[in-house]
Amino acid sequence: MKFRQLGSSDLNVSVISLGSWLTYGVGVEADHATACVNRAFELGINFIDTANVYGRGAAESFLGEALAGRKRDSYVLATKVFGQMSDTDQGLSAEQIAKQMDASLQRLKTDYVDLYQCHRYDPNTPLEETMEALTKVVKEGKARYIGFSEWSPQNIQDALALTGVEKFVSSQPQYSLLYRRPEAKVIPICAANGVSQIVWSPLAQGVLTGKYTPGSKPPADSRASSDSMSGAIQRWMETPVLEAVQKLKPLAEQAGCSLAQFALAWVLREPNVASAIVGASRPSQLDDNAAAADLVIDPALFEKAEAIVADVPKA
Repeated sequence: MKFRQLGSSDLNVSVISLGSWLTYGVGVEADHATACVNRAFELGINFIDTANVYGRGAAESFLGEALAGRKRDSYVLATKVFGQMSDTDQGLSAEQIAKQMDASLQRLKTDYVDLYQCHRYDPNTPLEETMEALTKVVKEGKARYIGFSEWSPQNIQDALALTGVEKFVSSQPQYSLLYRRPEAKVIPICAANGVSQIVWSPLAQGVLTGKYTPGSKPPADSRASSDSMSGAIQRWMETPVLEAVQKLKPLAEQAGCSLAQFALAWVLREPNVASAIVGASRPSQLDDNAAAADLVIDPALFEKAEAIVADVPKA
């Protein structure tokens, strides 16, 4: 496993990280989920990402149990705040950040998280209030560093311009061979300000593994066949997208790797990407994904891949 520095922090994170959206505590049985966590450590993955809203706390609670027997300095733990946790609990107000931070720590069975991220931007709370609350969390020792997910370029610039508050070290955008929007503005702004990308859905919810073929029923053990996980993938299941993905397979074969490894290596070719988050319901999936960390692929193959997917509908 390879590691990269997370922005201007002193955190070194594995380039492949383990996520828990739609999976742990929700869509994957506990014994399978535990096996995945254990395999992640065996493969050298040290970075685990979750959020308070995943399963309304269920993912954090699962990870709290799964990580309880491990030394706290043996892994980098990240969670998020913003999502609706009850009829009255949502957002990035000072009250909510303080309340949700403590609740997350309790579920995770830890005294601190390494990275505390704003899951989205909160237009109903002054940015100054949010940043001051995040700064307080860091000063209290409950989080080592802060980050954000899916903020607009203007949101990012406004936060970076504030003085007397903690600075962000990470951005968590959706980014993949099929979704390249962050390249236009987010990545350049972040690269110039000591902020790294931790990308989610680098395999487009599994579509970039090539296991879904146009006109065929999804595999029974896939996300597309799961009642709890299928919603997020439907936007990538259009025929033109699936046809384009099938055309990528010969490029992966030429590179001597699986299509999933090829797609992950494409994401990691970007220097500002510190880690690509993968979700896994089986340890074998992690084996395949983790191998992408060591790949060296001819840039010309990536250029051909980009040309193939250039005209597919953007979800």
